[in-house]
Amino acid sequence: MEKLFKLKENNTNVKTEIAAGVTTFMTMAYILAINPSILSDAGINAHAVLIATCLASIIGCFMMGFRANLPFALSAGMGLNAFLAYTVVGIMGVAWQTALLAVFVEGLIFVLLSLTSVREAIFNAIPLTLKNAVSVGIGLFIAFIGLQNAGLSVDASTLVTIVEFKTDFHTTGICAALALVGLFVTAILYIKEVRGSILLGIVITWILGMFCQLVGLYIPDPDNGAYSLFPEAIISFDFSHLSQTFGQCFTHGLSGVGIVNFISIIFAFLFVDMFDTIGTLIGVSAKAGMLDENGRLPAIRPALMADAVATTCGAILGTSTTTTFVESSAGVAIGGRTGLTAITTGCLFALAMLFSPLFTAIPSFATAPALMMVGFLMFEGIKEIKFTKEATTDTVPAYLCIIAMPLFYSISEGIAIGCISFVLIKLFCGQKKEITILMYILAVLFACKYVFL
Repeated sequence: MEKLFKLKENNTNVKTEIAAGVTTFMTMAYILAINPSILSDAGINAHAVLIATCLASIIGCFMMGFRANLPFALSAGMGLNAFLAYTVVGIMGVAWQTALLAVFVEGLIFVLLSLTSVREAIFNAIPLTLKNAVSVGIGLFIAFIGLQNAGLSVDASTLVTIVEFKTDFHTTGICAALALVGLFVTAILYIKEVRGSILLGIVITWILGMFCQLVGLYIPDPDNGAYSLFPEAIISFDFSHLSQTFGQCFTHGLSGVGIVNFISIIFAFLFVDMFDTIGTLIGVSAKAGMLDENGRLPAIRPALMADAVATTCGAILGTSTTTTFVESSAGVAIGGRTGLTAITTGCLFALAMLFSPLFTAIPSFATAPALMMVGFLMFEGIKEIKFTKEATTDTVPAYLCIIAMPLFYSISEGIAIGCISFVLIKLFCGQKKEITILMYILAVLFACKYVFL
């Protein structure tokens, strides 16, 4: 252990590292309930998604642990899974197999970029305000999805409105009410700093739902999509479901999507994943005191490689982009400092595969509060955007980026509008020196997308 992870050098020990790994897993295990729920909306088998998510997480965590020796865990990224399911497949009509192919290509590009300093250079070229805006916008987008999955936000003459609880009370009405209760429970647990608060919120909401079914408040109606809330099984050693997604990213090619559209999808994945990963690495490393005197993470290159390889493997297995989780900060907070923390988390993901029937049986109203809380956590980035008169040329594009994502129901549209407006506003306000070459290129590419697609 000492030879592999340099425990003494990092002022830690095996017991602390394992405890940190368990803590990190508890805070991010909600992804095992949410990711199958989201990607199943794109037509992907939920059981296969869960197994693929676990395997991709294991690959990422083990690479992070053994190659980078860092206490960061990886799994399917929130926001990126929603982008694949609701924008690429839902709005653009792309087959989920082709969407996974885009994730695979993105991973390959990141592997190449991670061998050089290009990835860091691209990250540095994008203005900080716009980076924060992307995170905030994705948070709102995810929260909006949570409201819809809970049945709280429904169609109306005003486009959206709150559900009428009395209508179909014993099915959709009670589920929406339970989601609200679950949201408050999750928020209270989080505020009280209970470990695994989001996962506990999911479990408590689900248990409340099962109780409501027992007393007759919730009445299953399979013909209308209201199924029994009790799982048919808890543990399974049958991993055959993976055959429905393994290698499927290579089966459809670019059928149903033009090459230009395909490139734009890849770029959207690249953009979000790049900022999400590097931002998380730097942010959590700063909290752990791992940055050097220049504010850099010495092992960032192998850490980025772990992220890239896990994404590539995840696409082949059948899940959306794999990225470093900010929840890793929970393990760091209790002393995790080496790769042994990440290895421990990876081992727990391996164990979680046995409980696939349990995770995939969790109803959407129980995972909805978790989505809304994750949206809140991502929305915290709003405080990093300085709304001053002097910074208006930065904050207006950030504002447009943020509101575009939930209102246009698309992460890529928010990124596009943010980039285009940033360049135009800076250019016409006499601040062209603040526009990097990359930003000019991005703005032109996005503008061409609207003109020619």
